[in-house]
Amino acid sequence: MRTKSTPKFAHLGRPSSIPEAPDPKTLDRAPNPHSDTLYVTRFAAPEFTSVCPMTGQPDFAHLVIDYAPNKWIVESKSLKLYLMSFRNHGAFHEDCTVRIGKDLAGLLKPHWLRIGGYWYPRGGIPIDVFWQTGAPPAGIWLPEQGVAPYRGRG
Repeated sequence: MRTKSTPKFAHLGRPSSIPEAPDPKTLDRAPNPHSDTLYVTRFAAPEFTSVCPMTGQPDFAHLVIDYAPNKWIVESKSLKLYLMSFRNHGAFHEDCTVRIGKDLAGLLKPHWLRIGGYWYPRGGIPIDVFWQTGAPPAGIWLPEQGVAPYRGRG
């Protein structure tokens, strides 16, 4: 039931298509119902895809996004659409990972945010990219991201 204080979302509760290209305007936010409490929210996207800007080959990653919300939380359907919009986007691993982190930090203004991009090997080299807004707040419980480092057949 929508009330006067319920935020209006661009995607939640209605049909949406995957955007043609990544755009932070795809992301929706909602008021944090526990803005008086310090906690961590985690999103894991184990099937993230983008495209190599040089070869056009697909790149695959397992993304883990952790953030300590302040006044805003991200609406998950909009986050899914935003992440899926990278599917045909040509960018290097570093650009995708850091851009996602910066776009979310800019929208949410969290106490803290980090993103780990664990990219699957192509050409024999896995590339892992990590970005965060600064030191995590004191006293916060911060679990490991839980993605094992790449190990070859050895």
